[in-house]
Amino acid sequence: MQIYVFLFYISQLSKLIYLSLHKNSENSKLPNNTMLEKIQEILSEIDVLSASNAEEIEALRIKYLSKKGVITSLMNEFRNVPAEQKKEVGMKINELKNKAQEKINELKSAFETNDGDSSDIDITRTAYPIELGSRHPLTIVKNEIIDIFSRLGFSLAEGPEVEDDWHVFSSMNFADDHPARDMQDTFFIESRPDIILRTHTSSVQSRVMEKQQPPIRIICPGRVYRNEAISARAHCFFHQVEGLYIDKDVSFTDLKQVLLLFAREMFGEGTQIRLRPSYFPFTEPSAEMDISCNICGGKGCSFCKHTGWVEILGCGMVHPNVLELNGIDSTVYKGYAFGMGVERITNLKYQVKDLRMFSENDLRFLKEFEAAN
Repeated sequence: MQIYVFLFYISQLSKLIYLSLHKNSENSKLPNNTMLEKIQEILSEIDVLSASNAEEIEALRIKYLSKKGVITSLMNEFRNVPAEQKKEVGMKINELKNKAQEKINELKSAFETNDGDSSDIDITRTAYPIELGSRHPLTIVKNEIIDIFSRLGFSLAEGPEVEDDWHVFSSMNFADDHPARDMQDTFFIESRPDIILRTHTSSVQSRVMEKQQPPIRIICPGRVYRNEAISARAHCFFHQVEGLYIDKDVSFTDLKQVLLLFAREMFGEGTQIRLRPSYFPFTEPSAEMDISCNICGGKGCSFCKHTGWVEILGCGMVHPNVLELNGIDSTVYKGYAFGMGVERITNLKYQVKDLRMFSENDLRFLKEFEAAN
């Protein structure tokens, strides 16, 4: 009896083994059929692909042809296909890949053709409005100053912003121990010999006097640099216009008349000037010039500190030492010089209270000067 039971179990086990092997055999064919169906489904998708812009085309390329795309995923599954079925499945995958690449290229070509088609553009229509820029307020005022002095017979002279000690200080009669030569007042680039950022445009005057004999009548606009803390009233760089006139029989009266004409051209016909004694190493006698306040008309206000006057420039007769140092005979020739800050003139003309606004490039501020261009 036990033998029959044993044989029964053996027969049942054999059937289970047979069924399991048969099922595995059937399943080994399943991936092939499933993969072929999947490939055919993707081919059908690719046939009807469309895109309206370059971004959509790129998205389709990533979906089908990228390293993490659909076709790459099928290639990873390909290694599970039985050896006798690899040829058929491999051919289908290659067909799918080529078909996808062709479709993507076709979409790209069609998009580029449509994008370059200008048949719908009317070349006779008015161009789109382009917002134009405008001149900076400092440029506006500088050009106005140059124009005024040009009409008075002055010519334009320019020079380098990086200068040597001789042209900035020594040729202008600055003493060796003058405070302006110290590092706390001047930006030094090199020392011994001293190379600096010019602190005034007087260096241009020196260069002109070295090369040209009188009569000399020039104005020297340009940017200058001083080692100062930036505030509403001061900056480490700003702009100057200096003037120089050298000839025989030049007097202080000539200087006063030129500055009066300039003030009235710049600030209005009713502008008055006054000259106060001062000191500069390169002029003797020296003076500072004030104009009647153009806000209160000389009556006194907070802008002019209730004096009725506002300082705008320094001036004086050229010191004989300056003439001699630059190769001009001081016994024959005399001259006058003056210098003004463009920012200062702009402050007065347009009543700008903060000097920093000129260098911040704030469009809201700059747009206020469009009408002045």
